[in-house]
Amino acid sequence: MQVLPPSSTGGPSRLFIMRPVATTLLMVAILLAGIIGYRALPVSALPEVDYPTIQVVTLYPGASPDVMTSAVTAPLERQFGQMSGLKQMSSQSSGGASVITLQFQLTLPLDVAEQEVQAAINAATNLLPSDLPNPPVYSKVNPADPPIMTLAVTSTAMPMTQVED
Repeated sequence: MQVLPPSSTGGPSRLFIMRPVATTLLMVAILLAGIIGYRALPVSALPEVDYPTIQVVTLYPGASPDVMTSAVTAPLERQFGQMSGLKQMSSQSSGGASVITLQFQLTLPLDVAEQEVQAAINAATNLLPSDLPNPPVYSKVNPADPPIMTLAVTSTAMPMTQVED
C-alpha cells in the first residue's frame, strides 16, 4: 500500500485528517464538555419565570354579580385596556366582588406595570360607584404559585385519624 503525499488543496478537513490523534482528543474534549454542560442544566416541571401579572380586587358588599359587572368591572376594564404592554386581561364578577387579572408582556418590568395599573385605577375612580367602601386593591401574583395537584385521601373502612397518619 502506497501513501500519497497530501495535496496542497485539502481544505479545512486536511488538518484533521493529517492529525488523527489530535482530532480524537478534540472530539473527546467536546464530548466531555457536552456531558458536563448537560448535567449542569437546571430542570424543573415549572420553570421559574416571573410573569408580570397583577390582580385587581374590588369589594362592593351587597352588590349583585350584574351590578359588579356593569358598575365596577366594566369601567376598570376600559381603563386597563388602554395600558401599553398589556398582553391578556381576564375578569370574574361575583356577588360583592370583582377580580381582574392583568398579564403583561415579559419585557415590561413589573414596577412599570404597577405604576400603570395605579394610574388606571385613579382614572377610573370617578366612574366607579360613589358608595364603594374601598378603592380597588391590586397585588402582584405569580401564576406558577398555585399547586399543580391537590390530593384528598378518604376511607370508608378507617376513621380519618388513622387515614391521616
